[in-house]
Amino acid sequence: MRDKIDALTQNLAYTIVGKNEAIRLVLVALLAGGHALLEDVPGVGKTLLAKALARSIDGKFQRLQCTPDLLPTDITGTNIWNPKSGEFHFLPGPVFANVLLTDEINRATPRTQSALLEVMEEQQVTADGVSRAVPTPFFVIATQNPIEYQGTFPLPEAQMDRFMLSLSLGYPSEAEELQMLQRLDKGVNVADLQPCISLAQVQELRQIVAQIKVDISLQQYILDLVRATRCDEEITLGVSPRGTVALHRATQALAFLLGRDYAIPDDVKFLAPHVLCHRLIPTGGRSAKSVMERLLRAVPIP
Repeated sequence: MRDKIDALTQNLAYTIVGKNEAIRLVLVALLAGGHALLEDVPGVGKTLLAKALARSIDGKFQRLQCTPDLLPTDITGTNIWNPKSGEFHFLPGPVFANVLLTDEINRATPRTQSALLEVMEEQQVTADGVSRAVPTPFFVIATQNPIEYQGTFPLPEAQMDRFMLSLSLGYPSEAEELQMLQRLDKGVNVADLQPCISLAQVQELRQIVAQIKVDISLQQYILDLVRATRCDEEITLGVSPRGTVALHRATQALAFLLGRDYAIPDDVKFLAPHVLCHRLIPTGGRSAKSVMERLLRAVPIP
């Protein structure tokens, strides 16, 4: 399985130049059974990353471009009348995929956002009283543009909480962007990638990750960090218990990706800003990242 993980990481790095940390975070979310929120400007490779991941795990990829007129049934699917058979037939929506890229999720209306986030939580679609499970694994990468907010519907805090972690790809360095241009001449594209891990093996890896040891002292450290957000004067809304569980599971996944069968405090410190910041509401327009950095310095490390 270690060889499979290395091959998967190499596949993603082959298409996304110089974004090793972002690749690792996406794999953490995948193996921990969560979903990822990418808050980034257009054109930095978000779609390419999602396509490369789906191709690498031999899964089905779907892309959903959110707009204000998008309906919930455009996401989940709907029953349509078949005049030949004289009965309704279910037409599956794009959520019936292994990797779903939801582009600019904050451009969809709250009703449509809720339909997607319900599927993320329940792993199923219910239409006319009939529940249908989405494929497993089911992994959502949702994107938001942090610059342009006209005509958007920001995700409520309760819905932001559904994402295991948030991250940003950011602009590449000059050397990385030059390398990207040089690869254009070689005709490198996602279709050239070969699957290096099966969907069944992803499920198996998730079971292995759940067995990674997290010492009681490290669990207490996670709890101390979370509880510190609930009583800090610079935070209006602290991290929920769902965030506590998410940080624990993400810590296990990161330890596994780094080749260990046990977690260490550095795993928690690295992941805390990505897992906890989007769950916070700071006071007075403060940055959630700066508040989180202060708490990481203040909470004793085991």
